[in-house]
Amino acid sequence: MLRLRSRILAHLLSSPATSLHHLPHPPASHYTLPRLLSAAASPHTGFAVEEYLVEACGLTRAQALKASAKLSHLKSHSKPDAVLAFLAGLGLSAADIAAAVARDPHLLCAGVETTLAPNVVGLTDLGLSRPQVARLAALAGKSFRIRSIVSNLPYCRSLLGGSYENLLRALKHDPYLLRRSLDKVIKPNAALLRECGLDNRGITKLCPGTML
Repeated sequence: MLRLRSRILAHLLSSPATSLHHLPHPPASHYTLPRLLSAAASPHTGFAVEEYLVEACGLTRAQALKASAKLSHLKSHSKPDAVLAFLAGLGLSAADIAAAVARDPHLLCAGVETTLAPNVVGLTDLGLSRPQVARLAALAGKSFRIRSIVSNLPYCRSLLGGSYENLLRALKHDPYLLRRSLDKVIKPNAALLRECGLDNRGITKLCPGTML
């Protein structure tokens, strides 16, 4: 039954993303899919986390073995199913979703309606397009499931020359950037770099080395 659910999810993840006019929630079909899959599962079948990570999320066996140690508390596929459906609806490819889950296994435990959807709305309110939000979700790691990403992003983007591409480049090297405290870490570090004679352009060049 896990393989059946996984094949259906794999088909969903490989399908073109549905265009959404409003971002707070994925399309209704994305919400009903996990319920249908849950209903199809035998109540006597245990939840095999490692198998789920391989079959439904696309992780390699080695990645799944490592990630499953962080998800040993999961007893059901309902929340992970909802997260996968949401990410697919946002526009992430199957490969992007696999990379995001491998980078941050706890993403599968995030609340769609309480955290992920509000974060997407907040990011689009900042002017990010849906494809930009999808790319950010694939790279930001734990930051994407923390509400402070919305408040931290404008300052970090401004610090990096106002460029979204510079921000993505920095996140590739340092996925923790957007979850650091602005007042306690990022702003003091930026001030110190300016005291050393660096402007925003110079800070941009150093940021991939996790200078912030």
